[in-house]
Amino acid sequence: MSRTTIQIDEALNDYLREISVRETEVMAELRERTASMEAANMQISAEQGALMTLLVELMGVERAIEIGTFTGYSALCIGRALPEDGELVCCDVDEEWTSIARDYWAKEGLDDRIRLELRPALETLEALIDDGHRGDFDFAFVDADKENYVAYYEGCMDLVGPGGLLAFDNVLWSGSVVDPEDDDPSTKAIRRLNDTVADDDRVTPSLVPIGDGLLLARKR
Repeated sequence: MSRTTIQIDEALNDYLREISVRETEVMAELRERTASMEAANMQISAEQGALMTLLVELMGVERAIEIGTFTGYSALCIGRALPEDGELVCCDVDEEWTSIARDYWAKEGLDDRIRLELRPALETLEALIDDGHRGDFDFAFVDADKENYVAYYEGCMDLVGPGGLLAFDNVLWSGSVVDPEDDDPSTKAIRRLNDTVADDDRVTPSLVPIGDGLLLARKR
């Protein structure tokens, strides 16, 4: 029993991964390759990926959207839990990083259910809404530029149907969200998102202290 969340040290985190992470060889290879890159801290942790796979499985997700794809690890975590005729729409603007993602999606045999939109995500969200896909998605994962988080939230709320789930990464921002001295634009944007979700009666929220904080919001 515990009245607060347990603190995770390196040894306990290793144990957590040992028990809960079931990566394929392709996923492990991609995670290791990305770890050597200068922007490696943009990739989600393996344990967060395992949680997202479980959530997608539990919900029976058929259509999902991802904003911020990087080298494609999180898309593999989502895509592997979709049915064969499921679809994941990935939004990103970086051709170099997403070319790595495409290679690994193909290696994993998931390239037929993952569609990459290489343009600003807000444009893709608007196009999907204009094309009549309001409420057609079951799951959305957002891990992109923080200053647009609230805009991404509203766009995803239009696209995700009742009972669907929205997930936002980095919402603890290495603890900066509770630092009154931190007025960085990204920090303030994350606080705005957290406050928006907390006050939104359209959703049931839960902030999960995994990775750098994963904010979940189930649309009612």
